[in-house]
Amino acid sequence: MQGQFLIIGSVIVLCLVIVIVILHFVKKAETNFYKNKLRKLEIERNQIASTPVLLELSKVEPIIKNDKMEEKYTEWQDKFTFIKEKRLSVIDDMLIDLDVYVEKRDYKSCIVRIAKTEIEIYKVREAAEHLLDEIRDITLSEAKYRAIVIKLKSKYRALNKEFNDHRDLYGMMQDAMDLQLENIEKRFQDFETVMEANDYNEVVHICKALDNMIDHMEILIREMPDVLLMIQTVIPNRMNEVEATYQEMVEKGYVLDYLNIDYNIEESKKNLERILDKVKVINLEGCMFDLKTMLSYYDSLFIDFEKERLSRKVYEEVSKDFSKRLERTNKLVKDVYDQLDDIKKMYDLSDEDVGVIHEVNKILVMINDDYKKMVQKEEAKSCPYSMLNEEVETLTHRLTSMEGDFDEALQSLGNMYDDEVRAREQLEEIQTFLKNCKKEIRSYKLPVITNNYFVQLEEANDAINEVVRELEQKPIVIRTLNTRVDTARDLVLKLYNTTNDMIHHAELAERCIVYLNRFRSSYEGVDECLKDAEERFYRGDYRESLEDSMKATSFIDENIYGKLKEIYEK
Repeated sequence: MQGQFLIIGSVIVLCLVIVIVILHFVKKAETNFYKNKLRKLEIERNQIASTPVLLELSKVEPIIKNDKMEEKYTEWQDKFTFIKEKRLSVIDDMLIDLDVYVEKRDYKSCIVRIAKTEIEIYKVREAAEHLLDEIRDITLSEAKYRAIVIKLKSKYRALNKEFNDHRDLYGMMQDAMDLQLENIEKRFQDFETVMEANDYNEVVHICKALDNMIDHMEILIREMPDVLLMIQTVIPNRMNEVEATYQEMVEKGYVLDYLNIDYNIEESKKNLERILDKVKVINLEGCMFDLKTMLSYYDSLFIDFEKERLSRKVYEEVSKDFSKRLERTNKLVKDVYDQLDDIKKMYDLSDEDVGVIHEVNKILVMINDDYKKMVQKEEAKSCPYSMLNEEVETLTHRLTSMEGDFDEALQSLGNMYDDEVRAREQLEEIQTFLKNCKKEIRSYKLPVITNNYFVQLEEANDAINEVVRELEQKPIVIRTLNTRVDTARDLVLKLYNTTNDMIHHAELAERCIVYLNRFRSSYEGVDECLKDAEERFYRGDYRESLEDSMKATSFIDENIYGKLKEIYEK
């Protein structure tokens, strides 16, 4: 038992030792972290202190040749002294305090003070670097600005050569261009004078001025010949061409007032004078755009002229065809419209039935009025052919639509007439069919004709008479006429079927009776069936007579009876 307690105690002691060792290393690592942070801050502080401001200031001393430079030099010294003696001292105090807190292991306070120290170091470093950049702007100015001016001189020489090689292209602007080049040369001389005086503030302005002047000169040399060519030659020639074409077309009868040619030419001349005034003072801003716009306008006028020529040609052809077509349509509609009352009476039509004709006539009247107005515009020369062409196309579409409606109306009236003609033709066919039925019934000497036949014959005759009366009436009601014709045709067909059935049954019954007479005495039952068949035959019951005679065959031969029955049923 004591051994167990001893082991447990040993384990506990070992664990405590391990925990203590771990805590020691953790504390040591944390302390090393803050110490490393402190060393980095000290290094950054020392880098600020070692900024080569004094070295750059020593380069400024030999080039101090005016009060401004001396004042600037003194100001830079004061700024660096302030940074070194005041602001770096503050950082030193902050680093000392931070070292004390690290030694005390007050890490919470360390975190806050490290952040403040980093911010202060950043501010001082920025101030020192800004001061160094200001000084270097002066110490490096001569080399920097001379490099800039060398590039500008190279560009200037190329422009000067380009101008002198093509002086003739600049015409009246040669002297003004020479003056601009002289101004640029004077600016180069000013640059040398200012550089001698080490007045670098003024150097900046001169370099910017030289850059702007050379860029402007480049634009002048590139665009001036084209601008002068368009002002003096291209646009005036194009204006003359437009004016000559305009006068020629007006003399040929074209209406071109809507293009406002005269007014636009006068305005173009004023714009050319305004642009030329700008060019004379070496200002090309917007000139090329305005000139291209004017040229584009005059080019578009030739497209308008060609459109008018083509429109006139098309209009003259289309208008001629339209006039003939309209005249033909007017005559056709007038003929139908004049007969409209007779057509209404003939076919018992209502106002609604002929409403399409009235509507078509109204539309045609409006088309004729619009066509007359269009012709008046052409004769008065008050409308361009492009607009006339659009109008005649519109009228053509309207006339085509109206003709479609008119054709449908005519087709409807034509169908009524066709129905009447067809009814008369069918009446003749029905009457002929009825005559054939009568002839057929008379051709076969039947002992008796049933009442059913005479009833159907009377109905067929009455139906035919109804058709005749309907055709003789004025006006003719087409719907009623068609109904009468259909009824008459159905009744005559019914009579025809009845006639055929009667003759067919009678003929078969008679043949069966004649054939079976030879078997009356030989087979029992044949005589009795034949007597019934004969009685029915003379009474006019031909179907029943046929059935009785066929029944008699069953006494002679069942097979014959079956075959006859099968044929009869078919």
